[in-house]
Amino acid sequence: MRYKIIGDSCLDLTEDLKKDSHFEMIPFTLMVGDKQFIDDESFNQKEFLKIVKECPECPKTACPSPEMFKEAYHCEEENVFVITISGPLSGSYNSAVLAKTLYEEEYGKKNIAVINSESASSGQMSIALLIKELCEQGLPFEEVEKRALAYRDEMKTYFVLETLDTLRKNGRLTGLQAFFATKLNIKPVMSAEKGVIIKLDQARGIQKALQKMAEIMIKNGGDTASKRLVISHCNAPERAEYVKEKLCSMAKFREVLITETGGLATVYANDGGVIVVL
Repeated sequence: MRYKIIGDSCLDLTEDLKKDSHFEMIPFTLMVGDKQFIDDESFNQKEFLKIVKECPECPKTACPSPEMFKEAYHCEEENVFVITISGPLSGSYNSAVLAKTLYEEEYGKKNIAVINSESASSGQMSIALLIKELCEQGLPFEEVEKRALAYRDEMKTYFVLETLDTLRKNGRLTGLQAFFATKLNIKPVMSAEKGVIIKLDQARGIQKALQKMAEIMIKNGGDTASKRLVISHCNAPERAEYVKEKLCSMAKFREVLITETGGLATVYANDGGVIVVL
């Protein structure tokens, strides 16, 4: 099967996967004060985090235009799979869907599946890896799409962040949740329900919150031996390894991958954030 997997730039691939020609990323634009960043291979996370820390204004983001997605659809591969950040968090999904309509009006019908990940970062990568496996097995386009959507519906996303300020200021959380997390050093263990952020539990301090997250994941994870564990982190490799070790001491997994957040996930996860998908 000739296929292409397109992600908005919240699809946080490992360094090895970035070299895979089956993948193409469509970048978000990030704004901090009067500075603008394109979330592509030129993104410098450490420089960005420094500017964010020094700027009194909250970072803002702009999703890719339909034209950018449409241009990516115009390729030699006859089967195109698009994976976007959760619809409730961004307009990226709607942009990709509109692009499909525009493409078909101009060029005619094509196998294009636009998938709202109902997640972000490591969640998008987990879906992408499944699609790649199924395509390599030679399954028909419709079957790959069907299985990818079923996998998404079963997949669980969990995360612990140092600060919830960016999520709060961008309307993703209530002020009360952000207040407790910031002022009392209480770190919520968060998840997503149909792409909407929810709070599962909380603990005082980041290490205890990460441990609590691991315990919840194993409790809710069912038979993990057949599942892929994907961990993404924002400038926090030690925390990612800590979560990996905790989870692997409690259960077995088919595969464990660790990746770093790109620009968009860095905006929302902030310095030190960890996102885990099972």
